[in-house]
Amino acid sequence: MRLSIVTPVSIVIETDGIAHLRAEDETGAFGILPGHADFLTALAVSVVTWRDAAGGEHHAATRGGMLEVRGGNRISIATPEAVLGDDLRRLEVDVVACFRHEVAQEQAAHTDAQRLYLAAIRQIERFLRPGTPPLTPGSVQSPNEAIEP
Repeated sequence: MRLSIVTPVSIVIETDGIAHLRAEDETGAFGILPGHADFLTALAVSVVTWRDAAGGEHHAATRGGMLEVRGGNRISIATPEAVLGDDLRRLEVDVVACFRHEVAQEQAAHTDAQRLYLAAIRQIERFLRPGTPPLTPGSVQSPNEAIEP
């Protein structure tokens, strides 16, 4: 089988002679052997492991992404970030932990951005409501407070 792992900025690896590949999605770990049915899945932050025809085992920590099997002999992984390494312990402990931390930070930032967006929408709604001035920084107004002409 042929394996390619790519990020938005580089081709991490392209290699032939893959005898077996192990990866992990949200449902758990799975394996791919030659002749596998066409398949597409979203990967979890994890370590992808493969064995070459000579029996050598290789690893890549991936920061999520998509894995596709096509034609039973081509495996493609598109991921935001990948780190190759033959030291499985280091990849699992250091790199995957770092990737998970980055994903958690991105989710927190996304949540904060959503809160700001909703606050802006509420402010626009107040401004467009007849008879209600928009709030200025530092002012407090109850939603039922009326404006005197």
